Amino acid sequence: MPHSWGYTVANGPHTWANKFEEAGGIRQSPIHIETHEASLDPSLSADLLRWVYPNQTDSLHNTGHGWKVNVDGEGSVLEGGPLRDTYQLEQYHCHWGEHGLVGSEHVVDGNSYAAEIHFVHWNTKYGSMNEAVKHGDGLAVLGVFLKEGKENPDLKSLTKAISGIKFKHQTVEFKEDVPTKLIPENHAYWTYLGSLTTPPCSECVVWIVFKDPIEISHEQLEAFRALKCKDEDGCCGNDDEDCIRTNFRPALPKGDRCLKASYS
Repeated sequence: MPHSWGYTVANGPHTWANKFEEAGGIRQSPIHIETHEASLDPSLSADLLRWVYPNQTDSLHNTGHGWKVNVDGEGSVLEGGPLRDTYQLEQYHCHWGEHGLVGSEHVVDGNSYAAEIHFVHWNTKYGSMNEAVKHGDGLAVLGVFLKEGKENPDLKSLTKAISGIKFKHQTVEFKEDVPTKLIPENHAYWTYLGSLTTPPCSECVVWIVFKDPIEISHEQLEAFRALKCKDEDGCCGNDDEDCIRTNFRPALPKGDRCLKASYS
């Protein structure tokens, strides 16, 4: 039986280390990115980070903690920048807060964004996602900030499809060309070694966090917040009860880890 975890007072991030040993480690994510501490690395040109994504995604799923887009990543590529190997796209998902001033997991100079999308890739030298998470360079995650503003046309199909996964465990077919459109035009980024931001919080991630956010409207964020954390039988029937209003892990100490910045 897997450990129960979530974002409530009873099972939220402050309790995870009691249930998942690695969540109490020294290489945890997210972190507070203080830009004056980031060192410019001559080898990290934003132009040399390369990704090729599939033309279509596969399905959209309500995990009970948020939405996740599953991808048939065969043939997809993420490489270059701080990565020594080739990585394959597995899925992407999002974290958000109850209003537009909180929700991103990484914090930049004390400021949060409304949400943060994570594109999760695994190192192909390990042969599978399950094996990759056992290694310090097993995963590479691209982080994209979302700031509240105008409607994002590239998220329209996703926010429309979300109505079909209102309850936990629900999945709908989602054949859309979305991932590349959600990457900011400016590819400048910060990078550091960290972990998954959800249990078991495995310390296996090379993080690449884009500096520039993309926009999302209040209405689109409300579509995210309307998702339920329980299945249909378990929900109480109240429209606001059981909604996933917030699903982000607060920033954790960077410690003596090196935070690097790309050359734009």
